[in-house]
Formats: sequence, C-alpha cells, structure tokens
Amino acid sequence: LQVDLWQPSSPFHIAEGTVADVRVPQNTTRSLLPFLQQENIHYTILISDLQEAIENQTGGRSHRNRRSLSGYNYEVYHSLEEIEDWMHYLNRTYSDLVHMFSVGKSYEGRPLYVLKLGKRSRPYKKAVWIDCGIHAREWIGPAFCQWFVKEALQTYQTDPDMRKMLTQLYFYVMPVFNVDGYHFSWTNDRFWRKTRSKNMRFHCHGVDANRNWKVKWCDEGASLHPCDDTYCGPFPESEPEVKAVAHFLRKHRKQIKAYLSFHAYAQMLLYPYSYKYATIPNFNCVESAAYNAVNALQSAYGVRYRYGPASSTLYVSSGSSMDWAYKNGIPYAFAFELRDTGHFGFLLPEMLIKPTCTETMLAVKNITLHLLKKCH
Repeated sequence: LQVDLWQPSSPFHIAEGTVADVRVPQNTTRSLLPFLQQENIHYTILISDLQEAIENQTGGRSHRNRRSLSGYNYEVYHSLEEIEDWMHYLNRTYSDLVHMFSVGKSYEGRPLYVLKLGKRSRPYKKAVWIDCGIHAREWIGPAFCQWFVKEALQTYQTDPDMRKMLTQLYFYVMPVFNVDGYHFSWTNDRFWRKTRSKNMRFHCHGVDANRNWKVKWCDEGASLHPCDDTYCGPFPESEPEVKAVAHFLRKHRKQIKAYLSFHAYAQMLLYPYSYKYATIPNFNCVESAAYNAVNALQSAYGVRYRYGPASSTLYVSSGSSMDWAYKNGIPYAFAFELRDTGHFGFLLPEMLIKPTCTETMLAVKNITLHLLKKCH
C-alpha cells in the first residue's frame, strides 16, 4: 500500500498489521516522526531523499548518449520515444527475425507497437505473448522486455535453446502496454500507475489497465471510484489499449499458447486465478512450470521468488489480463512481479536492471522450453 501524505484522497484507513509505503513531503517529516513514535508505529526510512532518487533515473545522462541505437544501453531506463526509436531500428536491422506492427492506438493517439520475433521457418507456428508496462511506474517491466529482445537477437546463433525457441515459436513482445501512462511517468509523475483517459465527472485521469479486462470485471480487488489507483473503468475494455490487445489475442488465440505479463514489485511468479480461490484445470502443468522457472531464476544470484495462484500468493483482484488470457483459451498464463520486495519499490536502481533481467531471462526460457515439451 502506498500513501501520499500531500494528497487529500490518501487512503488513510490502513488496516492494523499491514505495511504501508508512505511518501512524505520534506517539510512534514519533522512533525510526522514524533507522531509515529508517540503512536508506537514502527517505521523505517527506505529512501531519505525521494526527489533525488527520481532525478537520478530520469536525468543525469546526455540524451544523445541514451539514444545511440547501435550502442543502445540496456542497463538504463529509456523514455517512450527512445524505446520506439529502438523498435524501428531493430525492425530495419534484423528483418529476418523481427517484424514490427501496431495493434491500435492509445487514448492519446499513440501507436501500440508490438515486435514479432522468430524465424519464418513455416507458415503456422505456436506463439508466446509477452507484455510489459501495463502499470506506468513499473519501469523495470519495459526494461526487461527490451532485454528479452536483445538476448533473443544476440544469442540466436550461439545458444541452442534460443535457436530452438525462435525456430519453433513466434514471440509477440509489447515493451510498453500503457504508452500514455508510461510517458506521463517520465514527464509529470514518476509514480503514475493508470492509463490517461479522462473522467469528466470526477476530473480524475486514468483506469487501471489490469482491472479493465472482461473477466469478473470490477469485482473484488477493483474500485468503482475513478480517482482510485485500482479503478476498473466505466465498462470492460473501456481503455483503447486493453481493447486493442484483447482483440489481437482473441484473433490469435489458437496460435498463442502462453501469455506472460511483467509487473513490479514483489518477487513473485503468479498464475490464475486472481479473482477467486480455486484450482485451475491444468494446475499440475502450470505449477511444475512455475516451480522450475523460479528455481532457474534463483540459480543466477540466489534471489528467491514465491510462486502460486495470484489470489492466495498476492491478493484477490478482478479484471486482470492474466485471468482473461487463461479464460480465453491460453493455457499458460503467468504474471511476474519483478524485483524488489519493497526497499526501492518502483524506483529500482539502474544498477539492478542487469541482474534482474538476467535472472528473469532464465525463468522465461524455462517456461518456454516447458511449453515445447507439451506437458499434458
């Protein structure tokens, strides 16, 4: 739970025994700390100067240095414009393995780009869908999507597993799902989560793009209030980004066998259901894939991920993309919650991009190879 003490709509009814991540303006710190001590509320200062931490990620390096496409730096966070330039560059440079296309337009009119990776070895191939950045502030997500594409292209010739994956499958990779929100998190509010659609009645922007899918829409774990971070929207697929991706996935549902969505933070690998406590029909297959994936991930740096059904491992939420994908016939549906467990939270430092992506890559390859083995 995150609380902004300067926002009048702050959710100040925090249940006893829960942990809250509180962002405090500098001028109120002196009065807040004695209050916390007086009320016997345990606290830890995680980041002493939040503004400085934000500026370290969005500024500092020259724009030109970030955007040199031939020497593109995968160990820094990139703006939407830089990511789109990079996608165009790959589309031109690796035409034998990359095809770039758009599935539609965002609320603010931006193209929703997807990279299709794979060898055109036969007319029909099974596919894996990967999306990152459904929630704008979770920058490590888009960083991983870019890392995945880099690894696929750079190791295709030398890694037998990668060659097998790109020969036998297509990968649809959407580096930034919520393009408007991601852009806004770079220009206005680093902690922005939702889309940027307007709500005239409440003068609040955005919908939680991971509560807007047509599966138990706006049930438990979603909000009907437009100013809330988990607002489900006025109706399912109200957001053009969700509608466009849902349309694409519906159209290709016979081909797409796995859906992988990347979020942050919590260090978890989740599978359906999110909206209820129940066991999915192909539980054994999915559970063994998750078990092997987190073990592969841990082998890199010893980082432990919890895994299991989203409802019992994380929390109950309705209208999620993962549940929707599973309900629409995609048998392997997973949501990753990447590093960390709360110290840096959404502000994961750039020095942790490489280890996070390296270990996550092992998990994704493991899931993909598991899929090719046809677990019944």
